[in-house]
Amino acid sequence: MFNRLREDIHCVFDRDPAARTTLEVLTTYAGVHALLLHRVSHALWNANLKWLARFLAALARWFTGVEIHPGARIGRRFFIDHGMGVVIGETAEIGDDCTLYHGVTLGGTTWQAGKRHPTLANNVVVGAGAKVLGPITIGEGGRVGSNAVVVKDVPPGATVVGIPGRIVVRSREKTAPDDQRRRAFAEKIGFDAYGTSQDMPDPVVNAVNAMLDHIHALDNRVEEMTREIVKLGGKVEGAALPDLKQCEMDADKPGRAD
Repeated sequence: MFNRLREDIHCVFDRDPAARTTLEVLTTYAGVHALLLHRVSHALWNANLKWLARFLAALARWFTGVEIHPGARIGRRFFIDHGMGVVIGETAEIGDDCTLYHGVTLGGTTWQAGKRHPTLANNVVVGAGAKVLGPITIGEGGRVGSNAVVVKDVPPGATVVGIPGRIVVRSREKTAPDDQRRRAFAEKIGFDAYGTSQDMPDPVVNAVNAMLDHIHALDNRVEEMTREIVKLGGKVEGAALPDLKQCEMDADKPGRAD
C-alpha cells in the first residue's frame, strides 16, 4: 500500500513541473486525493461493500471534482492533472503510467450491462476535454488530443485528434534521427502535455496534400502519354492546363509568414 502511495506521489514530480514538495502534492493536488480515495473505494467494492464504496466515491467527487466509479480498475503511477471534471466509468480499465487531464471522460455508449467503458493500455495520455467512449482500446503509448471524441480503437503509439477522432501520427519502426531524438527526450521527461504538440499535423491538410500528390503524379503520366502519342504520329489537341505550384498552395496554409 505504501509503495503504491509513494509511486503515486513520485509520478506527480515526473509529470508536473509545478510540483515542489511532497507536502504540497499530498495537500493540494485534487487528482492525487481522488486517486487515493479510489484505491480505498475500489477495495471496498471488491469486498462486496458496494454501497459504502459508492458513498466514498461520491464524497471524493464532491471534494475533488473527479468522479471515478469504484468498479474502475486503475494501474500504477496514474496521474490526473488538474482533475476537475474527470469522469471514469465502472468498467473502465487503465494501465500503468497513464495521464489524464481535466475534463476527460472515459464513458459508455450503451445502457446494457457488461464491458461498456474504454481500456487504456500503458503510457497513454488523454488531453483536456477529450471524450473516449465505448468498450474501445487505446493502445500502449497512445495519445488523445484535447477535446477529441474517440469512439474507435487506437493502435499503439498513435495520436488521435478531432471530432470524430482521426489518427494523425502512427508509430513507425524506423524513424528519422530527429524523430528518435524527440521521442527519447519525451520518454525521458515523461510528459506529453494534453496529448498534442505545436507541430501536430492536421488530418485535413494531410488529406489535401495526399490528393495534390496524386494529381501531380497523374499530370506527369498524362504528359508522358501525350508525348508518346505525338511520337507515333498522333495529334493531341486541347487547351493547356495551368500549372499547380507548391509554393502557391503553401501560401494559403494558415500560419505562413509572407
